[in-house]
Amino acid sequence: MTVQSAQEAPRGTAPLATAPLGTVRSLRRVFPLIQGAMPRLIIGMIIALAAAATALTIPLALRWLVENPLATGDVAQILPAVGLIFILGLAEVTFIYLRRWLVLGPGVFLEGKMRNSIFIHLQKLPVSFHDSWQSGQLLSRAMGDISTVRRWISFAFVQLFTSTIMLIAGFSVLFAYNGLLGLIFLVASLPLIVISLRFQRRFTKLARSTQDQQGDLATTVEESVHGIRVLKSFGRAGEALEEFLDQAAILRGTELAKGRANGQMWFWMLLIPDVGFAIALPLGIYQASLGNINVGTLIAFFATAALLKGPMQSIAPMMSMSIEAGSALNRYYDVMNTPIEILEVRGAQEVPAGPGALVFEDVHFRYEDSPADHADLLDGVNLSIAPGETMALVGLTGSGKTSLTALTTRLFDVTGGRILIDGIDIREVTIDSLRSRVAMAFEDATLFSISVRDNVLLGREDLTDSTDPALQERAGAVLDQSLDVAQADFVRSLPLGVDSVIGEEGLNLSGGQRQRLALARAIAMEPSILVLDDPLSALDVTTEAAVEKALRQVLATTTALIVAHRPSTVMLADRVALLHEGRILDVGTHSELLARCPEYRNVIASLEEEKR
Repeated sequence: MTVQSAQEAPRGTAPLATAPLGTVRSLRRVFPLIQGAMPRLIIGMIIALAAAATALTIPLALRWLVENPLATGDVAQILPAVGLIFILGLAEVTFIYLRRWLVLGPGVFLEGKMRNSIFIHLQKLPVSFHDSWQSGQLLSRAMGDISTVRRWISFAFVQLFTSTIMLIAGFSVLFAYNGLLGLIFLVASLPLIVISLRFQRRFTKLARSTQDQQGDLATTVEESVHGIRVLKSFGRAGEALEEFLDQAAILRGTELAKGRANGQMWFWMLLIPDVGFAIALPLGIYQASLGNINVGTLIAFFATAALLKGPMQSIAPMMSMSIEAGSALNRYYDVMNTPIEILEVRGAQEVPAGPGALVFEDVHFRYEDSPADHADLLDGVNLSIAPGETMALVGLTGSGKTSLTALTTRLFDVTGGRILIDGIDIREVTIDSLRSRVAMAFEDATLFSISVRDNVLLGREDLTDSTDPALQERAGAVLDQSLDVAQADFVRSLPLGVDSVIGEEGLNLSGGQRQRLALARAIAMEPSILVLDDPLSALDVTTEAAVEKALRQVLATTTALIVAHRPSTVMLADRVALLHEGRILDVGTHSELLARCPEYRNVIASLEEEKR
């Protein structure tokens, strides 16, 4: 089991959708997202400036205290001066509190907006996108990266803005106090610019590597938890642990490198201002001894210089947070900039009510990553299913049966030809209305961590979350009928019956139970067209026979396309279509195809062999 970096972007990992932008250009993309909370953020920044201005006023009060009450010995003026300094300090603390309270809201607003946006975008992206991205990479972008951006806008952005203004104002004040001492302090601080630029280049790469490696590690954990039964059954838990430890060690090394880079930056941020202090202090004392500067001004100068050490030393952590936020935004937009390929045409209408005729006209399809010299997976499929007819689709493994069924609800789009429902191209209607007319049940049944009732009625928004007694009664009737057809009576023996909550992905149920609930979910849609991709493969013979018997009643009034991997499933159909080398080779009843089509006999023989 090997570990690959996310930067290599093999199939199944997170490919980098766009070239990463620089930190500043990337961070600028935050502000259009925060428009609704911008007034509060601006007020917070103004309050932050007020706090900085108050802090810079305190040295002026000290200067007046030294030059007047202390110099003249007027004891009566000392207490008011001390009171003024106390009030200024209290005002600064109050402003800082207000700033943090004000900027917290915009950060949370931004976090919620970004998280909602990426979730909605992920729902709209095609299945091919989800096939090519690791779940851990998507999870880390939707959770960790967005939280990083929220922390930046709530703290680092305001702090950087305030510190920059405070440094500009502070150095101006220093020059006003004494030009020579101000120049010395400024020149001594200039190396911080060079050090900061070098730190940014190095830390940007480390921040991106850390975030990608966290995504890889999250994927490993998710896969190991999801596949725990397989790992335990095959005794591979040790190998899974080794892979996890290897990836964790890589991440640990990158985090340590980040820590070292941060530590070095902190070292210079602490040392250089102190060096400037050390050079300016004896020179200032010497200037005072010559009478070139009075003691009060000298004290105010160094009080202001000491005050500026805080903003200067905050550059390191604020730069780290800014670089990490910029990298997080790049990763976020890797997903958000991925185009939505399954689009509705302008003016798309809902699928009109109709009998449910399903027609494939010269349908071509190939996956994006298919080699250019390979033929299309579906290479000119022509098939007509009459309203109310049940058509079985058979073919050898890899012939494209599942891909053909996925095209009916636009999980993928055809690359050529068209699919018609009642004579209307499915690309010319709204996606929601299409998927309300066509229901699907897959061989790999996926359930959600909600109640049985909510799982089965997942596609019936019109019957769920309603307080109307008539609709509630209708929902109960649809639920009972769907469970009866799917032979899912087992749910009534669960602790809370149909209100029992299913565990994650339904893994606390057997494969056959999951398939029966997925079939019930499709039936509950009461669709015009029912597409079933071998939904009975995990059932025992007795249960399968009972489901097929009940299913015949549903199929009698519904157009159905059923991918058959068992001879018994073929018997449900009015006609059978043989998919061979990307085309429909023949269509007819089971007996007709047995009599005239050698390829069909070969497929049926393989199905019977698989059944044995």
